[in-house]
Amino acid sequence: MMNNLPRLITAMITPFKDDLSVDYKEAQKLALQLVEEEGNEGLVVSGTTGESPNLNEVEKIELFKAIKEAVGSKAWIIAGTGSNNTLETARLTAEATGTGVDGIMLVSPYYNKPTQEGLYQHFKTVAGTTDLPIILYNVPGRTGVNLLPDTVARLAKVPNIVALKEACGNLDQVSAAKAKLPDDFYVYSGDDSLTLPMLSVGCYGVISVVAHIVGKQMKEMIYAYLAGDVQKASQIHLQLYPIFKALFVVSNPIPVKKALELMGRSSGKLRLPLVEATEAETQVIIEAMKKTGILS
Repeated sequence: MMNNLPRLITAMITPFKDDLSVDYKEAQKLALQLVEEEGNEGLVVSGTTGESPNLNEVEKIELFKAIKEAVGSKAWIIAGTGSNNTLETARLTAEATGTGVDGIMLVSPYYNKPTQEGLYQHFKTVAGTTDLPIILYNVPGRTGVNLLPDTVARLAKVPNIVALKEACGNLDQVSAAKAKLPDDFYVYSGDDSLTLPMLSVGCYGVISVVAHIVGKQMKEMIYAYLAGDVQKASQIHLQLYPIFKALFVVSNPIPVKKALELMGRSSGKLRLPLVEATEAETQVIIEAMKKTGILS
């Protein structure tokens, strides 16, 4: 296992069978493809892209076990255990810790709209239930609450809170957070299209959706930038830009599941309230996949 956190992490989908039960075998197969063929250094299991609100606790624990068993030490396995209920999040986090995963990701509690003090107390409480490294996840467009830089700076003093997945879509907020945070606290892009701009203000890597299908290119972009080849990184960013946008033409993970299906990879259907991509949405995805050379 690597000493440092990985730079390229995919928030992986959860494959379902035709009866919408979790397809653990397909999940293991996909996890290995993402690591061995797409170059991913880590996987988030049961995040937004994994339809975590539509999975129960038993399914989540079984997924953590199955994917860790399949991948072993080839990549970090990060368990998405966050919810809007602090006690349930703490309990699931403690249970996930016993499955052998390498880290925990905690989304901001949604719907409740807690204050910044409430967010601080939530994350601090949950962190006390595990010794694993924790990545905070700020996605105000989904949660209805914005985890602000001052609060992240307070949380960075909790020993096992080590990183932030920032999906606020605001580079000013990212810059403000980087200015307040210690150098050994990692900030990840939570938006594929902002990965390169966020690297330029000192961010560490990405927790990606598009790396399901263009992982090698995302990895090449990140490491080109880190090596000082900004021109090459920029070229890759611009080449991938159509797919960055197409995979968010409608709520994630609807487009990425469709993209995987178009590539002949089994992803299964979606659980309600998510529904399949429309013909028009599918056409946007197909056009972007052709532009970026994924489909001929």
